[in-house]
Amino acid sequence: MRSASVRRQERDALAILQFLQFLQKRRQSSSTGKNASEQKPPMPPSKLILRALRQGLSFRPLFNAFRGQNLRTLFRQSPEELVIALILLCGCAAVSVYVVYSYFHYFQSEQFTRFPPDIAKSLRRALYYSNYAPDPKLALKYYRLALEQCAASGLDPFSDEVIGVRIQLAAWLEKIGKFKNSIEVLEALLRDCKKWVEVMEKSVQDGLVDKSGRLIAAPVTQTNTPKEGDESSVEEPENLWLKRTRVLGKTVGISVKLGELYADDHVLQGDSAGEHLIWAVETVLKELQRRQVDGVREGEGDWMGPEQIGGALEALGNHYESKSQHYLAAPLYLQAVTLSPPNSCHTAVLMNNLAISLAQQPVQSPFNNQPTSGSEKSTQPTGQAPTRAMLLASARSWALQALGTAQKVTGESRTDECDEACAVAMCNLGDIATLTGNVEEAKQRFRESLELSQKLSFKAGIAQAKESLERASATPPSNV
Repeated sequence: MRSASVRRQERDALAILQFLQFLQKRRQSSSTGKNASEQKPPMPPSKLILRALRQGLSFRPLFNAFRGQNLRTLFRQSPEELVIALILLCGCAAVSVYVVYSYFHYFQSEQFTRFPPDIAKSLRRALYYSNYAPDPKLALKYYRLALEQCAASGLDPFSDEVIGVRIQLAAWLEKIGKFKNSIEVLEALLRDCKKWVEVMEKSVQDGLVDKSGRLIAAPVTQTNTPKEGDESSVEEPENLWLKRTRVLGKTVGISVKLGELYADDHVLQGDSAGEHLIWAVETVLKELQRRQVDGVREGEGDWMGPEQIGGALEALGNHYESKSQHYLAAPLYLQAVTLSPPNSCHTAVLMNNLAISLAQQPVQSPFNNQPTSGSEKSTQPTGQAPTRAMLLASARSWALQALGTAQKVTGESRTDECDEACAVAMCNLGDIATLTGNVEEAKQRFRESLELSQKLSFKAGIAQAKESLERASATPPSNV
């Protein structure tokens, strides 16, 4: 009996204890409800966070879904959705690979790694805000910062790297339509390069440069001794003769670019364009003549290549052509053709330009109309002046050569310039036929040019061929 009563007392005590715990929980829950907005849940442990991230970023469930039996099951259940999912996955993978490749191929390329880290960082940001996330203010800010850092770090202002930054800045300003600002940058660079060449040549005249192209008072620079089998890692220091060749070549290219900018429709300063282009051509020819007379100095290096010289001649020819001075443009185009590779699309373009200049050239140039005194000797050829028929025949010959050259270029050398040159050559042949009175041949050439231009979506060729065809249709046949 006593045991039963004891058990009853224990049950009663347990019931009372449970009731008290229930009341305590109610009081806690009521107080918690009042301050719920003020309390924050406890932070989960760091291990739980890392585990959740690993599970969320894990590709194991995705790989398991596309494995063996699971893939066949998914294909039976929803083949269209599975194909779309695979295409999207492949596209995402391709984009990821391209982004990584572009980053390391472009932003980690040699054009940045050759600079100190702080300058390379500024250049990366400048190019990023120039090409990827256009922001002119930030791009200009980082271009200026990069140039200031180049000056502060003691880099040679006439090195290819520093000159390249200034040229890149000018190219970007031209790209965003700031032509005058681009011209200012290039003009400043041109003045600096010209000044350096002048000072160097003055030093040579004063006897401050020896035959090896070193300043006489300058100490000989020590180079690191190469390890055995590692001779290619040692670079010989650039002497003054080689540096002059490099800087003078850059100066010619900058002057040609300035001539093109001054001749642009947004600027239209023909006189300034002519001055820069004439200076560039004269400098090229003077340097060639100097090397032929005095010879190439020790370590001076090669002068501009044939295509570079031809580019300068072509630019000046374009300038004269725009001013309708065909008698000056034709000789320049002819020299550019002789310097251009025979199997090149651009050679066909030059031949077309030469054909146009000859077809539009007057029989008597202004030089023939200038009176000469008895004491002055004429510098012009004393032979018979070409007749109109001779000029048109020569123009037709060059137009045919342009057509043949553009048609025979094949392989990687063939570009859209070849196809467009064919259309232009056909139109030129039509114009020449019109001038000689062969209207039917002219119409046929214009139709061929129009058909090819439409096939190529060559808008300028389409407009020119249509206009010429309408003009030829309204012209009665005549003989010249």
